[in-house]
Amino acid sequence: MALKPQARNVLDSLKNPSRQEMKDALAKINMTIEELEPLLKNPSGKPYYRKLLYKSEDVELLVMNWSDLECAPHDHGDSHGWIHVLGGTSINYVYEVKNSKLPKEIFKEYHHQGRLFFAPKKGVHKMQGNGTEGLVTLHLYSPPISGMKVYDLEKCAACVVSDDCGAWWPDEQRQKLKDIKLKKEA
Repeated sequence: MALKPQARNVLDSLKNPSRQEMKDALAKINMTIEELEPLLKNPSGKPYYRKLLYKSEDVELLVMNWSDLECAPHDHGDSHGWIHVLGGTSINYVYEVKNSKLPKEIFKEYHHQGRLFFAPKKGVHKMQGNGTEGLVTLHLYSPPISGMKVYDLEKCAACVVSDDCGAWWPDEQRQKLKDIKLKKEA
């Protein structure tokens, strides 16, 4: 599926966009779950399947459909962005990270169909569907995500993953760009 010309024009116009400009762009492109459904595939044992819809030097747009698995706590590198819940309900767990310590969950929130929520630069979170219906989300990030850090709370470790890895511990060694040992809270 190619993006509609109107959506491509909106995204092409984004140059180092602000938080508000990105939110406005998502509203203008007005993509629906029905339009995107042909692109969705089985996540095959992963928390989600993702499909890149658009990428420029300044932004990237992805659609994700979720399994019943939660993703790992992660940040978005030096990117920030908006997540639009197109179908289902997302449970979003937000973490606090201090220095080289293990992330600590500080709250969780539910985002229902139609809701948008912001993912701040260096903010750590994890997501999952609430299990009652399929979760489908549309993500707009700026700049395109690179240097994402994924956390494994059981191993007390983190790693920076390659751009082709999602928010889970990498299956392939080549996807693990940097290992990071964390300290437990005292």
